[in-house]
Amino acid sequence: MSNDENLIDFGAEREKRIHDVHEKRLNDMRKAFEQAMPLPKGKKGGKKPKKR
Repeated sequence: MSNDENLIDFGAEREKRIHDVHEKRLNDMRKAFEQAMPLPKGKKGGKKPKKR
């Protein structure tokens, strides 16, 4: 039996956890902004052409 199969990469596991924490915070902020300032859903693309 080789011990290589049972080794855990703690750096990679830590990065996953930190990523999950940041992702959760980002989603919470996104929800808060959507409640405070809902985006208009009817318009598409209403940009003005650039002036030259």
